[in-house]
Amino acid sequence: MSARLPVLRRLVVRSVLFTAVLAALVGCGGSDGETTAATTYAPIEINIAHINDHHSQLEPIANTQLTLDGVATQVDLGGFARLTTLFKAQAGTRNLLKLHAGDAVTGTLYYTFYKGEADAKMMNTICFDAFELGNHEFDDGDQATRNFIDALYTPLCQTPVLAANVVPASGTPLNPAGAPVIRPYIVKTYDGVNVGIIGLDIAGKTTNSSRPLSTTQFLDEAATAQRYIDELKAQGIRHIVLMTHQGYDNDRAMAARLSDVDVIIGGDSHTLLGDFTAFGLSSSGAYPTRVTNRDGDTVCIGQAWEYAKVFGLMNVSFNSRGAVASCGGHASLVIGDTFKRSNGTAFVAVDEPTKADLLTKLAADPRIKVTTPDAGAAAILSTYTSQVTAEKAKTIGTASEALCLVRVPGETTNRSATVPGCETANTLARGSDAAQVVSEAFLKASLRADFALQNAGGVRVPVAAGTLTMNTAFTLLPFTNVLVEMNVTGAQMVAALEDGIANHLDNLQSTGSHPYAAGLRWDLDMSKAKGSRVTNVEVRSRVGNTWSAIVPTQTYVLVTNDFVAAGQDGYATLGAIFRTGAYVNTYLLYTQTFADYVIANTPIARPLAGNYAHKSVITAAGVTLP
Repeated sequence: MSARLPVLRRLVVRSVLFTAVLAALVGCGGSDGETTAATTYAPIEINIAHINDHHSQLEPIANTQLTLDGVATQVDLGGFARLTTLFKAQAGTRNLLKLHAGDAVTGTLYYTFYKGEADAKMMNTICFDAFELGNHEFDDGDQATRNFIDALYTPLCQTPVLAANVVPASGTPLNPAGAPVIRPYIVKTYDGVNVGIIGLDIAGKTTNSSRPLSTTQFLDEAATAQRYIDELKAQGIRHIVLMTHQGYDNDRAMAARLSDVDVIIGGDSHTLLGDFTAFGLSSSGAYPTRVTNRDGDTVCIGQAWEYAKVFGLMNVSFNSRGAVASCGGHASLVIGDTFKRSNGTAFVAVDEPTKADLLTKLAADPRIKVTTPDAGAAAILSTYTSQVTAEKAKTIGTASEALCLVRVPGETTNRSATVPGCETANTLARGSDAAQVVSEAFLKASLRADFALQNAGGVRVPVAAGTLTMNTAFTLLPFTNVLVEMNVTGAQMVAALEDGIANHLDNLQSTGSHPYAAGLRWDLDMSKAKGSRVTNVEVRSRVGNTWSAIVPTQTYVLVTNDFVAAGQDGYATLGAIFRTGAYVNTYLLYTQTFADYVIANTPIARPLAGNYAHKSVITAAGVTLP
């Protein structure tokens, strides 16, 4: 590690301890280096190849159902070695910029066992021009973040790691001896024209939902962006790309607040952009999404869904004013060349004429790319698979029906769209089957609890009907959380539910804070103000399974994961109790708790309708969900 420090010292940027003036900068950004209306620039075109949120999903997701040529078809979706193929295929593309917008790690056994090493080696087969820190890069603390950054820095590939609004204290892993290992921006030159790329991590979510050091500062995203846009302008740089990890809605909102931003390549919200209705998928907007900045100029926004499923390629042309003249491109689904269709009883491989016909038709559609894995990347991955494969293969039971994944009922993107039985899951009041079943597993594991609570974001994937393995459990629940029991009054429990909902509705933090519960249910009206959203709360007795109204003054026992219990994800009411030490750590790993529940209750299924946490749901827009 010490051998790298001389290089790092050369990368030291001037201090960003400017918190006191940040808010003002957003309001008045644009003074230094201001150009006149007569200033002209050489028109240029850049091409941005990008991914985000691959979350240690290095293998393809097998037997994923898409609609191909109008027929339900199972394919292998994604796979990091296929992304390597697609990035390498762009090697001759003029003015190419290769970006990863964060959350490379956490989510599969490749992270559980190798803590980012496998992810970094696979990323180095692409050799990104820049990587933006995401919130999950901090899941195991700043030292683990540093280890991952070091792994991206090899003799053959030195990937700059960006995060302009992350300020680590001197002497900590990310800033040893006053030499930060993260940078606010880089500058690339295309056709003799400089382009600035600024990185931003989501501030509140990272501090509340991961485990950075308390001394590591996370500054306001928009204010930091404007400060560095102005700094680059002062250097004569007019073309600005923001690489963000803060979510699609936040990107759109921030663009309108900033001067001189041109492009935003984002992550965090796992947003699919583009028209994929022909493939049976819904999306949250166009690719690229075009909005305007504070100057009235076009800003092009791109995101590439999740889990190495999509390859984004955006083309941006700049005019003589230095502003965006046009942008285009596609976020393309990445699949293998094996196709299965139902014969009435099972999905089987299609015949060769059907396969040839499909390949011809798909080759003409830029929204999908049939791709062969890169041999070198596949060989690297194979060195990590033996331990992962052995553990993943252990069967724990079956699911008789799909457990769909939803964060907030009514959300626009269907996170479970490729899982049969989950086609409309995001439009239903019940919300997340997966989070609901996880909550039931918690309650089963606790001998004392009256009810269980699970945050939506702690549950990572939908569960398809069929065989469940340890890989299912570790992919569904990839973190190192344990179960905690704590005494709460009825009033405190209702306040905690309001906290989790307000965290995403009012505080604009992660939708992963949305609550799901077992043994507890309520009516939800997200169109109302905090304190009035959760009503008619009821508790289910463990003996007799009867429901009765929660008593505000009565003390109950709650079981939840230690992350929520400690007040993370906005659960301030629970955090205040936790800090007094009034809790019992069961030391039950929540992943193993789910596995044990499946083993004891296989085949598992969705809960009975009356046992879902949401009795009814009205969205923030006032729509009553079915």
